[in-house]
Amino acid sequence: MSAEHTSRPGIAEGHVASTDRLPPRAVPTRLSFRRSPLALAGAAFFLVAAIPFAFGAPWLWLVYVLPLAFSYWIVRVRTVVDAESVTARRPFSSRRVPWTEISSLRLGKKSRVSAVLTDGTELPLPTVHVRDLPVLAAVSGGRLPDPAQAGAPTPEPPSTPERT
Repeated sequence: MSAEHTSRPGIAEGHVASTDRLPPRAVPTRLSFRRSPLALAGAAFFLVAAIPFAFGAPWLWLVYVLPLAFSYWIVRVRTVVDAESVTARRPFSSRRVPWTEISSLRLGKKSRVSAVLTDGTELPLPTVHVRDLPVLAAVSGGRLPDPAQAGAPTPEPPSTPERT
């Protein structure tokens, strides 16, 4: 393992943030696209900031449900991709789809990505954005085309001037 892998344990474990760049020839067999754990700091801040409000009147302590629900959402929602399937995890459900049932990807508003299944339905892929498509294509094992390679122009051979 190279020094770059040991200094970045998230990539070695298969967890990739949207800002991570995979080194060449380092394609993990399983990837988990998820929200940044730093968002939990926002939930913790809201939890502390709600203390005066929560004790202001009876039943206002229920305001603590909001940061707890937000924390659960951050930890639960993700897309897990491996060589056999794609798993989309939502707050209260999970769906695993084998690669053979995915016909294409659909790019939506705000750089959201959905998998179009062979029966015509769409499976939204939470936390997967357009910028993640090259990594998603690499983990798919060639089942999805790499948009960075597909859009690259083919270099033409230099032309020699004609002599007359």
